[in-house]
Amino acid sequence: MKWDSLEEEPCSLARTVAVIGDRWSLLILRECFLRVRRFDEFQSSLGVTRHLLADRLKKLVRFGVLRKAPYQDAPKRYEYILTQKGLDLYPIIMSIVHWGNIHMVDSRGRPLLHEHKNCHKMFDPLMVCSECGEPLRAKEVHVHTGPRRAETCARRWERSIVASSFTAYVAQPDLPRLAAQLAIGRRP
Repeated sequence: MKWDSLEEEPCSLARTVAVIGDRWSLLILRECFLRVRRFDEFQSSLGVTRHLLADRLKKLVRFGVLRKAPYQDAPKRYEYILTQKGLDLYPIIMSIVHWGNIHMVDSRGRPLLHEHKNCHKMFDPLMVCSECGEPLRAKEVHVHTGPRRAETCARRWERSIVASSFTAYVAQPDLPRLAAQLAIGRRP
């Protein structure tokens, strides 16, 4: 995998990392969920250089996570507003916050508490199964190959068959046997 082409990988995690996988993008998203919208506000709260901030905001706009909306004409200035695609990152951001609250908090406690507006209670995020509502734990999830991944694995398998077939051909040039094995999809 090449870092500059992760968005082309047949892996949802790699493609997501291409968009939000650096620290500044995640911190910009944190600020967006805390209602920060303007360039100067981002810079002030994050302490990031103007060049780096502009680059990350441009990337988040390009990937459709944020949209630019003008709020001043002279000089032209924009707010950066979460799109639905950006809002869909909320559970990810909350999961990272929760991990930090559990594993990275010091003796002073959590820096922020989250209240659910509907029930007025402080909460910790919980990932649940969309089908049965039970909490999800890594040991209770089985991963299956999806259509995109199966297609990629098949191509890799074909390449490995060709590569191992070439090795077999060089080692023992039995072409009829090799052709028969390739025809039925087995490794020689």
